[in-house]
Amino acid sequence: MSRSVLTITPEVFQIGGPGLTDAEDAAVYLVAIGDHAALIDAGCGRSVDRLLANATACGVGRDDLDDLLLTHCHFDHTGGAAELQARLALQVVIHALDAPYVEAADPVVTAAAWYGAALQPFCPDRLLDSAYQDLWIGDRRIQAIHVPGHSPGSVVYLLESGGRKILFGQDVHGPLHPTLKSDPVAYRHSLQLLVDLEADILCEGHFGIIEGPGRVNRFIRQYMA
Repeated sequence: MSRSVLTITPEVFQIGGPGLTDAEDAAVYLVAIGDHAALIDAGCGRSVDRLLANATACGVGRDDLDDLLLTHCHFDHTGGAAELQARLALQVVIHALDAPYVEAADPVVTAAAWYGAALQPFCPDRLLDSAYQDLWIGDRRIQAIHVPGHSPGSVVYLLESGGRKILFGQDVHGPLHPTLKSDPVAYRHSLQLLVDLEADILCEGHFGIIEGPGRVNRFIRQYMA
């Protein structure tokens, strides 16, 4: 196993983020179930080759990657989506409330302007449109849960692996800002929903991997005030 990836369980890895790919990438996670695999987020798009090499180091070939599950529309999570979609023909999934901003490459709402960058626009293949939605990686369910607040269409993904609940909650910490169409009231409600999930592992977008139900609970609750 390459040192450039972090093994969370035998089925779940971190393959992108500072120190792994571009310094401005949010964390990118890989879920591999048998011959099927999905990426959770895409980074900013400056290190796609390295991201795919890291997936290969986990034993996942390009033909195994079926889905790109986006947590929200912001550039550091979606900047690589267009290239990955074009090169791998994978299915790109995002919540319907965030889809217009990536389709139009809105520089403000996607926060691309914060990075002095331009988002390459793309058309998602599947739009999430309910509070809870079941998706599948091979024969394994991964649940998409709408958690508005950071962005209108923020989503977390919940997966059981190795008998543990793994929560891909990329920007639990925020930030909240009017230009991002953040909603502080919805955000606090969403944080309580995340606490109630009682996850064993939180895979966050900028704070890494937080293990243990108590630590996960404390991490989320610190932002509820």
